[in-house]
Amino acid sequence: MHISAKADYATRALLELAREPARPLTCEAIASSQQIPFRFLKSVVGELRKAGLVRSQRGCEGGYWLGRSADEITLLDVARAVDGELITLRGESLTGLDYPGPAAGLPGVWRRIEADAAAILGGTTLTALLPTDAGSQLSRKGAA
Repeated sequence: MHISAKADYATRALLELAREPARPLTCEAIASSQQIPFRFLKSVVGELRKAGLVRSQRGCEGGYWLGRSADEITLLDVARAVDGELITLRGESLTGLDYPGPAAGLPGVWRRIEADAAAILGGTTLTALLPTDAGSQLSRKGAA
């Protein structure tokens, strides 16, 4: 199995934004904090913005914020936003994959792996990944 650099960088960037949701962060700040190549991050953040996972504001007070609350963004949302299909075979979706003869059962295995991965990623929010002190700050802000 392969986790793309895009999915990894996107998740790390979102976690930086989730850590302090009240203030915007620039791509430069995120790239520096997470040691992510700036140009690559800029492209990834653009994809996150198109998917509604981040929002942006230009200008001296500008930067990026989460597009939804951290407890509403799952790793599955992130992976699909930047990579599309969760698992592909030679660049194609597993839907409709069919093999003849003794390999006939193999596509079902690949689809079960995809379903299990989707369940794990879909059940893991940004909030769940934050250190407990950051998570409790989010909870307190949500309760206020």
